[in-house]
Amino acid sequence: MAPDLLLKAALLGLVEGATEFIPVSSTGHLIVVSRWLDLVDERAKTFDIFIQLGAILAVVWLYRARLLQMVRSLGSGGGRLALNLGIAFLPAALVGFLAHDWIKEHLFTTTVVALAFVVGGVLILMIERWAPRSTVSDLQAIPAPTALGVGIAQVLSLVPGTSRSAATILGGYGLGLSRVTATEFSFLLAIPVMLAATLYDLLKSWSILAPSDAPVFAVGFVVSFLAALVVVRGFLVYVSRHSFAAFAWYRIGFGILLLLFMKG
Repeated sequence: MAPDLLLKAALLGLVEGATEFIPVSSTGHLIVVSRWLDLVDERAKTFDIFIQLGAILAVVWLYRARLLQMVRSLGSGGGRLALNLGIAFLPAALVGFLAHDWIKEHLFTTTVVALAFVVGGVLILMIERWAPRSTVSDLQAIPAPTALGVGIAQVLSLVPGTSRSAATILGGYGLGLSRVTATEFSFLLAIPVMLAATLYDLLKSWSILAPSDAPVFAVGFVVSFLAALVVVRGFLVYVSRHSFAAFAWYRIGFGILLLLFMKG
Protein backbone atom coordinates (compact mmCIF):
# COMPACT_ATOMS: atom_id res chain seq x y z
CA MET A 1 0.00 0.00 0.00
CA ALA A 2 1.52 3.31 -1.13
CA PRO A 3 2.25 5.67 1.79
CA ASP A 4 0.94 8.66 -0.18
CA LEU A 5 -2.45 6.96 -0.55
CA LEU A 6 -2.64 6.39 3.20
CA LEU A 7 -1.71 10.05 3.76
CA LYS A 8 -4.52 11.11 1.43
CA ALA A 9 -6.91 8.86 3.33
CA ALA A 10 -5.86 10.48 6.61
CA LEU A 11 -6.36 13.96 5.16
CA LEU A 12 -9.84 13.10 3.93
CA GLY A 13 -10.65 11.54 7.30
CA LEU A 14 -9.57 14.76 8.99
CA VAL A 15 -11.76 16.81 6.65
CA GLU A 16 -14.76 14.55 7.29
CA GLY A 17 -14.43 14.51 11.06
CA ALA A 18 -13.79 18.25 11.28
CA THR A 19 -16.72 19.31 9.08
CA GLU A 20 -19.46 16.68 9.52
CA PHE A 21 -21.17 18.22 12.54
CA ILE A 22 -20.69 21.93 11.89
CA PRO A 23 -22.81 23.86 9.34
CA VAL A 24 -20.30 23.95 6.49
CA SER A 25 -20.99 20.66 4.60
CA SER A 26 -18.62 17.75 4.98
CA THR A 27 -19.72 16.32 1.61
CA GLY A 28 -18.94 19.59 -0.12
CA HIS A 29 -15.47 19.75 1.43
CA LEU A 30 -14.79 16.10 0.61
CA ILE A 31 -15.76 16.60 -3.04
CA VAL A 32 -13.41 19.58 -3.33
CA VAL A 33 -10.49 17.96 -1.49
CA SER A 34 -10.95 14.66 -3.37
CA ARG A 35 -10.72 16.52 -6.68
CA TRP A 36 -7.60 18.30 -5.44
CA LEU A 37 -6.08 14.92 -4.52
CA ASP A 38 -7.23 13.43 -7.84
CA LEU A 39 -9.43 10.83 -6.13
CA VAL A 40 -12.62 11.03 -8.18
CA ASP A 41 -13.55 7.50 -9.25
CA GLU A 42 -16.47 5.50 -7.84
CA ARG A 43 -14.26 3.78 -5.26
CA ALA A 44 -13.13 7.18 -3.96
CA LYS A 45 -16.75 8.34 -3.69
CA THR A 46 -17.57 5.23 -1.67
CA PHE A 47 -14.57 5.93 0.58
CA ASP A 48 -15.85 9.46 1.20
CA ILE A 49 -19.18 8.04 2.33
CA PHE A 50 -17.67 5.18 4.36
CA ILE A 51 -15.53 7.42 6.56
CA GLN A 52 -18.73 9.06 7.80
CA LEU A 53 -19.03 5.97 10.00
CA GLY A 54 -16.02 7.18 11.96
CA ALA A 55 -17.71 10.51 12.64
CA ILE A 56 -20.94 8.72 13.59
CA LEU A 57 -19.07 6.53 16.07
CA ALA A 58 -17.67 9.67 17.72
CA VAL A 59 -21.19 10.94 18.43
CA VAL A 60 -22.29 7.51 19.64
CA TRP A 61 -19.36 7.47 22.06
CA LEU A 62 -19.90 11.01 23.35
CA TYR A 63 -23.65 10.47 23.80
CA ARG A 64 -23.46 6.84 24.90
CA ALA A 65 -25.12 7.51 28.28
CA ARG A 66 -28.03 9.40 26.73
CA LEU A 67 -28.44 6.81 23.99
CA LEU A 68 -28.47 3.98 26.53
CA GLN A 69 -31.05 5.83 28.60
CA MET A 70 -33.15 6.34 25.45
CA VAL A 71 -33.03 2.63 24.63
CA ARG A 72 -33.97 1.68 28.18
CA SER A 73 -36.93 4.06 28.12
CA LEU A 74 -38.43 2.24 25.14
CA GLY A 75 -39.39 -0.66 27.37
CA SER A 76 -40.91 1.51 30.11
CA GLY A 77 -43.38 3.54 28.10
CA GLY A 78 -40.96 6.40 27.41
CA GLY A 79 -39.01 6.97 24.27
CA ARG A 80 -40.23 10.43 23.20
CA LEU A 81 -36.76 11.37 21.99
CA ALA A 82 -36.45 8.11 20.04
CA LEU A 83 -39.86 8.72 18.45
CA ASN A 84 -38.89 12.24 17.44
CA LEU A 85 -35.63 11.01 15.93
CA GLY A 86 -37.62 8.45 13.94
CA ILE A 87 -40.03 11.13 12.72
CA ALA A 88 -37.18 13.44 11.71
CA PHE A 89 -35.34 10.58 10.01
CA LEU A 90 -38.12 9.60 7.59
CA PRO A 91 -38.34 12.51 5.07
CA ALA A 92 -34.67 12.50 4.03
CA ALA A 93 -34.52 8.70 4.18
CA LEU A 94 -37.43 8.39 1.76
CA VAL A 95 -36.24 11.05 -0.66
CA GLY A 96 -32.64 9.84 -0.42
CA PHE A 97 -33.65 6.25 -1.16
CA LEU A 98 -35.63 7.27 -4.23
CA ALA A 99 -33.11 9.78 -5.59
CA HIS A 100 -29.77 8.32 -4.38
CA ASP A 101 -28.38 7.31 -7.79
CA TRP A 102 -29.50 10.52 -9.52
CA ILE A 103 -27.99 12.69 -6.78
CA LYS A 104 -24.67 10.84 -6.83
CA GLU A 105 -24.48 11.01 -10.64
CA HIS A 106 -25.58 14.62 -11.24
CA LEU A 107 -25.05 16.70 -8.11
CA PHE A 108 -21.59 15.65 -6.91
CA THR A 109 -19.91 18.53 -8.78
CA THR A 110 -17.87 21.50 -7.64
CA THR A 111 -20.32 23.97 -9.19
CA VAL A 112 -23.29 22.55 -7.29
CA VAL A 113 -21.28 22.52 -4.08
CA ALA A 114 -20.15 26.12 -4.55
CA LEU A 115 -23.67 27.42 -5.20
CA ALA A 116 -25.02 25.47 -2.22
CA PHE A 117 -22.30 26.96 -0.02
CA VAL A 118 -23.23 30.51 -0.99
CA VAL A 119 -27.00 30.05 -0.81
CA GLY A 120 -26.70 28.25 2.52
CA GLY A 121 -24.54 31.03 3.93
CA VAL A 122 -27.05 33.68 2.91
CA LEU A 123 -29.90 31.69 4.49
CA ILE A 124 -27.97 31.37 7.76
CA LEU A 125 -27.47 35.15 7.86
CA MET A 126 -31.18 35.66 7.18
CA ILE A 127 -32.15 33.34 10.04
CA GLU A 128 -29.71 35.06 12.38
CA ARG A 129 -31.15 38.46 11.45
CA TRP A 130 -34.64 37.07 12.08
CA ALA A 131 -33.44 35.84 15.50
CA PRO A 132 -36.28 33.37 16.20
CA ARG A 133 -37.42 33.10 19.80
CA SER A 134 -36.33 29.86 21.51
CA THR A 135 -39.18 28.05 23.26
CA VAL A 136 -37.63 24.58 23.75
CA SER A 137 -34.34 23.99 25.58
CA ASP A 138 -34.71 20.28 26.44
CA LEU A 139 -34.31 17.39 24.01
CA GLN A 140 -37.09 15.49 25.76
CA ALA A 141 -39.52 18.40 25.29
CA ILE A 142 -39.28 18.69 21.51
CA PRO A 143 -42.82 18.50 20.01
CA ALA A 144 -43.38 15.92 17.27
CA PRO A 145 -44.36 18.58 14.66
CA THR A 146 -41.06 20.34 15.32
CA ALA A 147 -39.17 17.07 14.84
CA LEU A 148 -40.99 16.60 11.53
CA GLY A 149 -40.06 20.13 10.51
CA VAL A 150 -36.40 19.41 11.22
CA GLY A 151 -36.72 16.23 9.15
CA ILE A 152 -38.18 18.15 6.23
CA ALA A 153 -35.38 20.72 6.48
CA GLN A 154 -32.91 17.83 6.37
CA VAL A 155 -34.12 16.91 2.87
CA LEU A 156 -32.29 20.02 1.62
CA SER A 157 -29.02 18.46 2.75
CA LEU A 158 -29.27 15.84 0.01
CA VAL A 159 -27.85 18.54 -2.26
CA PRO A 160 -24.05 18.38 -1.77
CA GLY A 161 -22.72 21.55 -0.19
CA THR A 162 -25.92 22.33 1.69
CA SER A 163 -24.78 20.62 4.91
CA ARG A 164 -26.92 18.21 6.87
CA SER A 165 -25.86 19.92 10.07
CA ALA A 166 -26.75 23.37 8.74
CA ALA A 167 -30.16 22.22 7.54
CA THR A 168 -31.09 20.45 10.77
CA ILE A 169 -29.53 22.88 13.26
CA LEU A 170 -30.88 26.01 11.58
CA GLY A 171 -34.16 24.24 10.86
CA GLY A 172 -34.55 23.41 14.54
CA TYR A 173 -33.43 26.87 15.61
CA GLY A 174 -35.95 28.48 13.27
CA LEU A 175 -38.69 26.26 14.69
CA GLY A 176 -38.08 27.37 18.27
CA LEU A 177 -35.32 25.11 19.61
CA SER A 178 -32.49 26.75 21.50
CA ARG A 179 -29.12 26.76 19.74
CA VAL A 180 -27.71 24.01 21.94
CA THR A 181 -30.87 21.86 21.78
CA ALA A 182 -31.04 22.20 18.00
CA THR A 183 -27.37 21.26 17.76
CA GLU A 184 -27.67 18.21 20.02
CA PHE A 185 -30.79 17.01 18.19
CA SER A 186 -28.86 17.35 14.93
CA PHE A 187 -25.98 15.30 16.38
CA LEU A 188 -28.31 12.48 17.46
CA LEU A 189 -30.31 12.58 14.22
CA ALA A 190 -27.06 12.12 12.32
CA ILE A 191 -26.70 8.59 13.73
CA PRO A 192 -29.63 6.88 11.94
CA VAL A 193 -29.42 9.13 8.87
CA MET A 194 -25.71 8.71 8.19
CA LEU A 195 -25.69 5.06 9.19
CA ALA A 196 -28.50 4.25 6.76
CA ALA A 197 -26.96 6.29 3.93
CA THR A 198 -23.50 4.80 4.45
CA LEU A 199 -24.64 1.18 4.64
CA TYR A 200 -26.92 1.64 1.64
CA ASP A 201 -24.09 3.04 -0.46
CA LEU A 202 -21.70 0.29 0.66
CA LEU A 203 -24.19 -2.39 -0.35
CA LYS A 204 -24.57 -0.83 -3.80
CA SER A 205 -20.82 -0.33 -4.23
CA TRP A 206 -19.56 -3.57 -2.68
CA SER A 207 -18.64 -5.12 -6.03
CA ILE A 208 -16.09 -2.40 -6.86
CA LEU A 209 -14.18 -2.76 -3.58
CA ALA A 210 -11.22 -5.06 -2.99
CA PRO A 211 -9.42 -6.40 0.13
CA SER A 212 -6.50 -4.10 -0.66
CA ASP A 213 -8.78 -1.13 0.03
CA ALA A 214 -9.13 -2.09 3.72
CA PRO A 215 -6.03 -0.19 5.05
CA VAL A 216 -7.06 3.00 3.25
CA PHE A 217 -10.63 2.80 4.53
CA ALA A 218 -9.38 2.00 8.05
CA VAL A 219 -7.07 5.03 8.20
CA GLY A 220 -9.82 7.35 6.99
CA PHE A 221 -12.25 5.86 9.51
CA VAL A 222 -9.95 6.26 12.52
CA VAL A 223 -8.88 9.81 11.69
CA SER A 224 -12.50 10.81 11.07
CA PHE A 225 -13.48 9.40 14.48
CA LEU A 226 -10.72 11.25 16.35
CA ALA A 227 -11.33 14.55 14.57
CA ALA A 228 -15.08 14.39 15.20
CA LEU A 229 -14.51 13.73 18.90
CA VAL A 230 -12.66 17.02 19.22
CA VAL A 231 -14.96 19.09 17.00
CA VAL A 232 -18.27 17.94 18.50
CA ARG A 233 -17.17 18.91 22.01
CA GLY A 234 -15.82 22.27 20.91
CA PHE A 235 -18.80 23.11 18.72
CA LEU A 236 -21.29 22.68 21.56
CA VAL A 237 -19.31 25.13 23.67
CA TYR A 238 -19.15 27.55 20.74
CA VAL A 239 -22.89 27.59 19.95
CA SER A 240 -23.76 28.17 23.59
CA ARG A 241 -21.97 31.53 23.38
CA HIS A 242 -22.01 32.64 19.74
CA SER A 243 -24.27 32.91 16.68
CA PHE A 244 -23.82 30.93 13.45
CA ALA A 245 -22.82 34.04 11.47
CA ALA A 246 -19.12 33.12 11.28
CA PHE A 247 -20.01 29.87 9.52
CA ALA A 248 -22.27 31.77 7.12
CA TRP A 249 -19.49 34.12 6.04
CA TYR A 250 -17.07 31.22 5.70
CA ARG A 251 -19.56 29.42 3.45
CA ILE A 252 -20.11 32.48 1.27
CA GLY A 253 -16.39 33.18 0.91
CA PHE A 254 -15.46 29.56 0.24
CA GLY A 255 -18.30 29.16 -2.26
CA ILE A 256 -17.24 32.26 -4.21
CA LEU A 257 -13.65 31.04 -4.35
CA LEU A 258 -14.82 27.70 -5.71
CA LEU A 259 -16.92 29.41 -8.41
CA LEU A 260 -13.96 31.55 -9.42
CA PHE A 261 -11.19 28.95 -9.44
CA MET A 262 -12.71 25.48 -9.86
CA LYS A 263 -14.83 23.96 -12.57
CA GLY A 264 -16.96 20.83 -12.94
